[in-house]
Amino acid sequence: MIMGMSVPAFTFLHVVISLVGIAAGVIWLGGLVAGRWFSTWNAIFLITTIATSATGFLFHSAAFGPPHVVGVISLIVLAVSLVAMFVFRQAGLWRLAYVATAVLALYLNAFVGVVQSFQKISPLHALAPTGAEPAFFVAQGAVFVLFLGLGYLAVRQSNRLASMAGRRGGQAQPAY
Repeated sequence: MIMGMSVPAFTFLHVVISLVGIAAGVIWLGGLVAGRWFSTWNAIFLITTIATSATGFLFHSAAFGPPHVVGVISLIVLAVSLVAMFVFRQAGLWRLAYVATAVLALYLNAFVGVVQSFQKISPLHALAPTGAEPAFFVAQGAVFVLFLGLGYLAVRQSNRLASMAGRRGGQAQPAY
């Protein structure tokens, strides 16, 4: 039992939270790349991604391993995101810090999603049973390149949005 739930029920909840976080993050990131700021999707992304990382530590494990390392990195990255967003309100370089760390947190969630997909989905598992086969590395490489490109575009657009808001005397993104 984990938090009063059976392990399968808790696993299901953890996966749903993770998938909602990825979906919300992709919508937020797509909006940003298109020159729009989606505050609600951004908030859903942050909350569910933090919840995903935090609930991941509740699974029983014999030792500290790679999933724990990714979880710690994700929570540190998300802490920087929160500081950039709420303490510094994305002023100056904190806008870059926010966008970069938010995209990195989304990438880490997607990275784990790819790992889990290759472990749990039979056709993918058949392509890479140990996770050391070319199919796995191609998939992870494609996800990395995709997020690198989208992150670059997101930073560029966030700078454009900030400069437009500055000319109008407003904030680049609404605070919530």
